[in-house]
Amino acid sequence: MGEVRKLQKKLRQIENLEIKISLTPEEKVKVSKKAELRSTLAELLLQHSGPQQTQGIVGKEEDKMKRQVEEVKEQLVVACRPALKIAREERRENERSDGSQTDGRGETHLPVSPSAEEQEDAEFKSRRQTWEKAKFRLRTLEGHSDIITCAVAVDNLVISGSRDTTVKVWHVPTATEQRNLGGHSGGVTCLSAPPPEYCRRLAHVFDLADKERFVLSGSTDCCVRIWALSSGQCIKSIYTFNAVSSLCFIPEGEGFIVTGSDAGKLQVWSWSSLENWQSENAHLDAVTTLQSQGPLLFSGSAEGCVCVWEVSDKWTEPLRRLHIWGPEVTGCGGVDGVNGRLILSPRGDRVFLSCGKASIRILNWRTGVMTRLTNHSSTAGVTDCVNQIPGLLIGSCFDITNGESTINLFSLPQCKYLVSLTSSDLPRILCFAAWLTASGDHRWVTGGRNLIVWEQLPGSFKKRGDVIVRRDSRLVDCLLESDRDSEDEQSEVDDDEESIPQDASETEEPASSSWLRCVLQ
Repeated sequence: MGEVRKLQKKLRQIENLEIKISLTPEEKVKVSKKAELRSTLAELLLQHSGPQQTQGIVGKEEDKMKRQVEEVKEQLVVACRPALKIAREERRENERSDGSQTDGRGETHLPVSPSAEEQEDAEFKSRRQTWEKAKFRLRTLEGHSDIITCAVAVDNLVISGSRDTTVKVWHVPTATEQRNLGGHSGGVTCLSAPPPEYCRRLAHVFDLADKERFVLSGSTDCCVRIWALSSGQCIKSIYTFNAVSSLCFIPEGEGFIVTGSDAGKLQVWSWSSLENWQSENAHLDAVTTLQSQGPLLFSGSAEGCVCVWEVSDKWTEPLRRLHIWGPEVTGCGGVDGVNGRLILSPRGDRVFLSCGKASIRILNWRTGVMTRLTNHSSTAGVTDCVNQIPGLLIGSCFDITNGESTINLFSLPQCKYLVSLTSSDLPRILCFAAWLTASGDHRWVTGGRNLIVWEQLPGSFKKRGDVIVRRDSRLVDCLLESDRDSEDEQSEVDDDEESIPQDASETEEPASSSWLRCVLQ
């Protein structure tokens, strides 16, 4: 299978090359071979397919996945067989046709109401059936001239940031560009939209209307800009002395802006005075993600590290670090010394992590216990972003083998797989924003090569939607331990390296090159 891994590595290199601003003649030649390489790889996979191989899994990969699933299932059966389940099975055996029940002594009892577990199963089944019937209409918002790196939603507006240095405001119902916010001299890497109550406070400072909404943008030009959406005016620019790689607004106390730099530094700025309150050398590499949850801030970096911070406006320095978990715990470290792009989404004691691998990592940030949620059936899958909306965990997945892009939906809090959504020619998804309409339907925006609005259609809609909804049986019940996952994925990488000739043409772009570094080039 060495040739298969070699071709997969070449395709991964090409996908990362394609998102660069400019290509050398040699790189253009490599990119031009993508279709040919995919065709060759498809032929090889067809040759190796057989009765013992499932679709999309090759040889040793399938054996490992089967072994993993079997081992975990055995552990769960031995260690976790609940007494409640045993009691329920005995009760079912003693049920009478009239709905009453007997115990082992023949005494009659009234029907027992469904247990919490049964109700949960019924709720999940209903939700799955609803999503299996879901229809979406896709609309492309055209205007950016380069990769879309970030997007946020404010009411019926979508704000997008691009490597082309612009921030654009879109009116979603009409799919039209409302404003072009030009001012950054470097690529826009991150956006954040403060809550309305904090916008009102800043509006008073600048003598603007109470209903004014603001959006924050960070850029490689070392600036954070604050934009008034009604006018498109930049009301304030904060110079950070470092290329801004991530950004977050914390609605705690008077409010804080937290920026992460490409060198690993965190800086905290007062929302009311816009003064710098704290600078912290938090990470060893670029801070690629910042997310708040109540009085907590979560930061993730390119080297695979996750930090948890407590936030308070009562302290001289607003941030105090509670926990730090390195790549040896998270399993999100780089390969061949090249670090990646870690994205996180917190929920209670858990933090969902995506780091360009085939699975979504789940970190218990209090204990350091790691699990993983399978987001693709083989190591050919790349998870670029993970996000949450009420009741749903959403993970993007890109298959480097065939170029297919999908969105996988999992039910929360159980993390049980629901459905996969895809469409023809759907590009690689690198950022995601979502909200609900007044009628309760979903509206999503995905960014990457294109900025696409996903609008859920009502159930009574007669025509076929633009999105294919399907169930991938290989993703069902695939919550596995991350330590086993890390070992197996690393062994795949090691095998891959041994099978590839180490000449300049094969190694000038590492297989797991950082998306963030590509964005900044």
